[in-house]
Amino acid sequence: MARASADSVLSLMDQRLVAALQWDGRLTAERAGHVLGLSPTTVRRRLHALGADGTVRVVISPVARPRGGGSAGALFLRIRVLPGKLDTIVAALATREDIPFIDVTTSGDEIFAVARTEPGSRDPLVFRQLPSTQAVTSLESATILHVFRLTSEWRHQVLTAPERAALSPAEPVPGATASGSPGPYGVDTDVLEQSLIDALTRDARLTAAALAARTGHPESTVRRRLAQLATQGRLITQVLTDPRRLGLPIEAKLLLHVAPDHLAAAGQALADHPSVHGAFATSGPSNLHAAAYFPDLTTLYGFLSRDLVGLGITHVETAIVSRAAKRTPAPVQPVPGGQDRVNATSKSCN
Repeated sequence: MARASADSVLSLMDQRLVAALQWDGRLTAERAGHVLGLSPTTVRRRLHALGADGTVRVVISPVARPRGGGSAGALFLRIRVLPGKLDTIVAALATREDIPFIDVTTSGDEIFAVARTEPGSRDPLVFRQLPSTQAVTSLESATILHVFRLTSEWRHQVLTAPERAALSPAEPVPGATASGSPGPYGVDTDVLEQSLIDALTRDARLTAAALAARTGHPESTVRRRLAQLATQGRLITQVLTDPRRLGLPIEAKLLLHVAPDHLAAAGQALADHPSVHGAFATSGPSNLHAAAYFPDLTTLYGFLSRDLVGLGITHVETAIVSRAAKRTPAPVQPVPGGQDRVNATSKSCN
């Protein structure tokens, strides 16, 4: 019975609360109740229940971290492994702080992952550690060149247009973002902001009082800096929940070949599609990568056979995700020795 409950689709009210958090991860119970037509008491009770059992977590998006380049330069990894070695490799990758996302496909021997690396670098994971692991039979990597849609920007389609408008954050104040920002999210920061982002990493709904206690800064300072981050559009949260609980049990990875003169338009069309939660122009033969949620295979087929028509796409490869092995953003500070863990695992696999 507990397993059935864990896999069941959330009530519409709970789904609407999840969607509201996607618009504003630090949404108060009073504001949520006002917009959604619920009492603040009900909102507090349901959010507490959803968070207590891990059904819903609000975290800081990995792309919000203060580093050069934002998402550009990160690598998509496609790893195939020997039969029986998949769980071992997944477990080793999951310990790494530079890998925030890992998916396993229904093929049973295939892993998709995202590795955060510096643009153009010879990342040891790609150039030495994984290739030297005998359990790995093939490795493909593609560099993210341009971001059309991030997972943190995807919205569950259960709110009305007026509700979405009421929850939408204000446009960032012109000129408020740090000068010289190397990307849309990766920006320079100071010690105070980094400590706040670090503290919010695994729970972006911590109160200002809790943040002050954790970071040692005055609560008034914390409130002022949080407001500044929000005004600059830099307090980027992401709601972590199993899409099956939202009635979306099918997740597909799409590797597309697009003619160069259609790449920008095709990428934007995918970003605008309500099912797509990630769309990126990349290096490699599949120059457009996308990920999308669907309620069933029939809807996925309709997406492939109708929605992709006329976008200049010459080839599509579709991989269906069997499980999301990692969705937790990495902490700001790397764990000592984290870069060597795949090496250690490779020795046990060889």
